[in-house]
Amino acid sequence: MNTDIDAQLFAAAERVRRNAHAPYSHFPVGAAILADDGAIYAGCNVENAAYPQGNCAEASAIAMMIGAGARRIVRIYITGNGTEPVTPCGGCRQRIREFADAATPVICHGVDGEPLVTTLGALLPHSFGPEHLGAAK
Repeated sequence: MNTDIDAQLFAAAERVRRNAHAPYSHFPVGAAILADDGAIYAGCNVENAAYPQGNCAEASAIAMMIGAGARRIVRIYITGNGTEPVTPCGGCRQRIREFADAATPVICHGVDGEPLVTTLGALLPHSFGPEHLGAAK
């Protein structure tokens, strides 16, 4: 575990999580990405009364990263309420996969408990990615 960078990622995820728009689930989530350009990009969940129209925190952080010109996720940290690790939903695991590989560290943290340090490969085994379609990484 990279303690210094994880502390920075945790702080960024928590800072943005405070701004989450979660009036329906009451479950604010923050995500922070260390990208290939060395910068940290953060996003929070943004719910919508028309449920499928909302954004997950991970998708919001990825959009910030791509908008800034970075293209690869080096490490991602997700925070939420509770003691259990807050893992990305299935859709976000695939979204992360678009910009990361199986060895990419994913830290999942219910802030009242201990973080789970895992990899994208452990969360999304046998995944389908850009290389399956002939796209360069």
